[in-house]
Amino acid sequence: MGQLEPDDSVLTNAPGGDRDKRGPGSRGATSAVLALACAAQFMVVLDVSVVNVALPSIQRALGFDPAGLQWVVNAYALVFAGFLLLGGRLADLYGRRRVFVLGLFLFTASSLVGGLANSPALLVAARAVQGLGAAVLAPATLTILTTTFAEGAARTRAVATWTAVSSAGGAAGNLIGGVLTESLSWRWILLINVPIGALALAAALPLLPGDRERGRGQRLDVPGAALATVGVGALTYGISQIESRGWSSPVTGAALAAGVLALTAFVVVEARFAPAPLIPPRLFRARAISVGNTVMLLAGACFIPMWYFLSLYMQNVLHYGALKTGLGFLPHTLVGIVGARSAPRVMEYVGARKVIVISAALSAAGFLWQSQATPDSGYLVGLLGPAVVMSAGMGLLITPITTTVTSGIGDADAGAASGLMNATRQIGGSVGLAVLVAVAAGGGQTAAALSDDYGRAFLAMAGMLVAVVAGALALPGPREERPR
Repeated sequence: MGQLEPDDSVLTNAPGGDRDKRGPGSRGATSAVLALACAAQFMVVLDVSVVNVALPSIQRALGFDPAGLQWVVNAYALVFAGFLLLGGRLADLYGRRRVFVLGLFLFTASSLVGGLANSPALLVAARAVQGLGAAVLAPATLTILTTTFAEGAARTRAVATWTAVSSAGGAAGNLIGGVLTESLSWRWILLINVPIGALALAAALPLLPGDRERGRGQRLDVPGAALATVGVGALTYGISQIESRGWSSPVTGAALAAGVLALTAFVVVEARFAPAPLIPPRLFRARAISVGNTVMLLAGACFIPMWYFLSLYMQNVLHYGALKTGLGFLPHTLVGIVGARSAPRVMEYVGARKVIVISAALSAAGFLWQSQATPDSGYLVGLLGPAVVMSAGMGLLITPITTTVTSGIGDADAGAASGLMNATRQIGGSVGLAVLVAVAAGGGQTAAALSDDYGRAFLAMAGMLVAVVAGALALPGPREERPR
């Protein structure tokens, strides 16, 4: 199948560009590595949303006040977003197995502490450490795949599986949270990570190859790491406050300004002063990476907020309960998985760029359809029909973007590229949600008025996906692909 080439040789000539695959040799061993990486990624993505349905139970059990309750969600999201770039680079410098095990241990241990927490402060602190573990773990899962599977059909299939699992984790969070909270206790939304994490830790050491000392002689870019963490964290926090405080709030304005200033300083430091940059500037000289991450930013601005507005539509317009809302997401989950698993075959016939164009256009049509839903549309027309179209496009879209932005990269920069892609998607989701909440803020009280408000948000998502189509046309084309 065709794979996108970088625009120049700067990536393949980078340190580690020999693509030395030190992964396990047998098909069974590589399948086990894939399963391990996917299990870790599933936990990371699941815990972004799994607490949402359980928030009322958590509030009653631990005595949270309304203002403090949001930090059960925000503590994870802010730390996760803030440390993604750093987490990606750690794997390059200190070894993928070492960093994977560290992230998995932090995530599992903090899940145990959070599940047993007896005070609001302890739960919020545990969620913050969970976010740190996730920021270290998420880039490592993708880096392990891109350094275990050589570029070509095998890697594309592995990335498609990773994408399908990520989609399933994001969509299943509300359902799993509802089932565990109603059948057992809210504590199990965190405690369930403990046996899974323990099994993954036990499997990681024999399965993952030993680490080379790639970081020897190189120091972590501490100024860059600090600026990136502060910048992304402050920007994400400021965006999260727009809905509750408004754009004119001093808190919102200060956080957004601090985020922009820190990220601007980060770009300057990385380009001019850092001897071993957190994000090597040479990565952006490849059009597949610079344009591909822009496309991922726009896609994240649609697909992450999608769950938020669909949940509101089901609960506030159709008056579904928490468990029924979770079940209502099943079509999105199943179709998204089928789309992700189908992506490698479609890419084999038409190439990555055309798949991005086709799938973005398909998702745009689905969002346009969803924007027309009313309280009287019914399940088939108001939810199931749009779900099939938008989720098929979403499932097809992420795999070729991920393959594009990780192609042609030397092993020494694989973690940085993975961290950049994860951070781009997360920032896109945060910015997109803030913008779309403002677009949907019509002050509606009735089901019909709320449906109109949410419809504007879905219409805006369709417009952003049209921009994804335009961005995809700027990616390297068929002449720059090489046959496999």
